[in-house]
Amino acid sequence: MLKAIDPLLNPDLLYVLASMGHGDTIAIVDSNFPIHSVAQETVYGHPLRLDGVSAPRAARAVLSVLPLDTFIPTAAFRMEVVGEPEKWTDVQHEFQQEVFDAEGPTFKLGGIERFAFYEAAKKSFAVLQTGEGRLYGCFLLTKGVIPPKA
Repeated sequence: MLKAIDPLLNPDLLYVLASMGHGDTIAIVDSNFPIHSVAQETVYGHPLRLDGVSAPRAARAVLSVLPLDTFIPTAAFRMEVVGEPEKWTDVQHEFQQEVFDAEGPTFKLGGIERFAFYEAAKKSFAVLQTGEGRLYGCFLLTKGVIPPKA
C-alpha cells in the first residue's frame, strides 16, 4: 500500500500512468471491449485490467493522479451510442461526474463514433479494461501537465 494513492492503482497501472506524457491517451473500457486485439497495438502493448470495478470508479482512481489536458478543446471522450450519437447512457453520466469532480465543470465529455473509438484506442498509450457490464462504458482520457508551483 502507498499513502494517499487509491488502492485500485496497482503497480502496472501506476507504471503506465507515470510513463504517459503530455498528450498521451488512455482508454478506459467496459467488459465487452476487444481488449487483447486492441491493446497489442497500443504503446504499452498489453492489456491492463481492473476486474470487478465500474468504469466510473476506475475513472476516479485514474483521475486522482492523472491531470487532463488543458491545451486541447476536448480531453475526454465517450463512445457514442450506435444510431443515437446524442444519447447518453447512465454509465456515461456517472463517468462525466467523475471527470467534473476531478477536473471541474469545463471538462465535458466529447462523443466519438464506435469504430472511430476502436481506432483511437489502438493509437492510445494503453487500454484499461474494467468490469463495467453496462453497454457504452468506453472512454478516452488525454493526459495533461502539472504546472510548477509559483
